[in-house]
Amino acid sequence: MLAFRVFCVVLGVLLTAGPAAAAPADVRINEVVTTGSVNDSIELVNTGTAAVDLSGWVLKDSSDSSKFRIPAGTTLAAGGFRAFDVHAAFGLGSSDAARLYRPDGSLADSFRWSTHSAPSWSRCPDGTGAFAAAAVTLGGPNACAAAWPGGSAVTTADAANVFGEDLSGLSPDGGALWAVQNSGRLWRLLPGGPGWTPDTSAGWASGKALRFPGGSGSPDSEGVTAAAGAVFVASERDAAASGTSRLSVLRYDVGGTGTTLTATREWNLTADLPPVGANLGFEGLTWIPDTALTGLLDESTGAPYDPARYGPHSGGVFFAGVEGTGMIHGYVLQDSGAFTRVTSFASGLGTVMELQWEPQAARLWVVCDDTCHGEHRTMRLGASGRFATTAVYARPSGMPDFNNEGFAISDGCVNGVKPVYWADDGNDDGHALRQGTLAC
Repeated sequence: MLAFRVFCVVLGVLLTAGPAAAAPADVRINEVVTTGSVNDSIELVNTGTAAVDLSGWVLKDSSDSSKFRIPAGTTLAAGGFRAFDVHAAFGLGSSDAARLYRPDGSLADSFRWSTHSAPSWSRCPDGTGAFAAAAVTLGGPNACAAAWPGGSAVTTADAANVFGEDLSGLSPDGGALWAVQNSGRLWRLLPGGPGWTPDTSAGWASGKALRFPGGSGSPDSEGVTAAAGAVFVASERDAAASGTSRLSVLRYDVGGTGTTLTATREWNLTADLPPVGANLGFEGLTWIPDTALTGLLDESTGAPYDPARYGPHSGGVFFAGVEGTGMIHGYVLQDSGAFTRVTSFASGLGTVMELQWEPQAARLWVVCDDTCHGEHRTMRLGASGRFATTAVYARPSGMPDFNNEGFAISDGCVNGVKPVYWADDGNDDGHALRQGTLAC
């Protein structure tokens, strides 16, 4: 009789058992977001092979008095991800911690940081790797960056202290390289030891000062691209009115010999875009030819992009990246001065510092600076008619976490690789340009 009772008790336990108790390393903190639209969020991942009952588990920041108790009935499937908004219980600061405790009070996992997420602190690989800056992917796998698809070594590509600070956007143009400086200066660079040096002809030796149409002001020039026989510069404000946003694309004829360039056209796009801080506007600019945009959904019409609809223009679409929102906007800039925004899409990064179209691979490069620890993304036009991320790359392992705001890709390939260049806004170690390689 006793044996029968024992059997019944065991059977009852088996029939009523819920999700398995967590093994020591099954449930881990996987992503933390401290700032932005989904701030004060902590994601957990179950690395085990069975569902886990999270009822009564507790999340804390660095203070023992801050507690978020996970509600009863909460389970986490094997391999699953679940994010918790802890804002009502406590906030996650710029120097803080996320800690996970089991119902018995034992510590299951923890992560500490010294700066706000930008935009997310994500464990790569999921559940097992170290935390690094990445895109926000709460509730799903982390956007972990792959190794740089080229050589790990990076070398300086300019002589010492040629440019100083604030060198920003880069754009290749045949055998030359265009570079802009935030102070409103455009450089034409030529190859020659060491690396790239300023063109010494036609008034380019010290770069050329940029002006708005009519010769006024000083554009806070951040992005540059060569197109349609001219050079176009993205500016986020006028230095003479630095507290006011002025999100503009400026066209310059660069064939003269003077040392000052006055824009022949300005497309002021400020009113067409959501407001951002005066120093959080356009950072990257690139031009994509109409021939590469077949199938692009024109959001202004709801139909496929038709270049003929817009009359005389550059023969392509200008894509501008916004620092403050991480958004990318594509504009047709008509010769008349009119403009139409034909597409807008999220970069997946908290901030965009550079855009570069790579025609040989038909992909758009999106670059972040040290805010995202030098993350690079590639995007392609998909069947939906929109651009979507195709790869996420870490910066080359041989390059420190510089404040790189410019990126350019060479056209030519040698032994399966081609040169790429970065512009370091901080002029670290007295150098503003660096060179690496990218697999062709």
